[in-house]
Amino acid sequence: MYGERVTSVDGPAVPPHSATQALPPDPVQPDPAQPYPAAEPDRLTRFVMRLYDRSPRWAVPLAALGCVAAGIAYTLISDPTRSAPDAAPSCLLKLTTGLDCPGCGGTRALWYVVHGDLPAAARHHFLFVFALPFLAYLFVAWAGQQAFGWRLPELRISSKVIGGFLAAWMAFSVLRNLPWAPFTSLYV
Repeated sequence: MYGERVTSVDGPAVPPHSATQALPPDPVQPDPAQPYPAAEPDRLTRFVMRLYDRSPRWAVPLAALGCVAAGIAYTLISDPTRSAPDAAPSCLLKLTTGLDCPGCGGTRALWYVVHGDLPAAARHHFLFVFALPFLAYLFVAWAGQQAFGWRLPELRISSKVIGGFLAAWMAFSVLRNLPWAPFTSLYV
């Protein structure tokens, strides 16, 4: 007991109660050498991770495809093109401010795309129609890789291109709300 030597992984043996012996870490001050401790996942996260680990590799792309199909089915069932002229808008921004939101016309554009009327779809939301082929290819490439191991050519989109697209979308959203002659044709 007394006189025992305490060995250290980092250095030579240190006598007990020595001035050079390291003190236990202060619980208030984090140890700068240690990264933040990993948070223990909650029960729902553990359940989802177990389910993901046990599921076949095609299940996630199929679930994503099911969500897309549910959105298209909702659009087809609700038929957003046949509303009364004096009906209140379903968009909260348009209902409260009277302005078209950045996504305004997207559901109607999807309805027209599904029915093969691209000019009418572009009339309702041009940028949505423009982005659809890129989004479809990205989904097919991802789902093919996940489910079947396909190696389709990767569509590399830089952050500058994404930023430019978002800037164009915001400019489109502002321009479509202007009350002057060339921009009134963008109303939906």
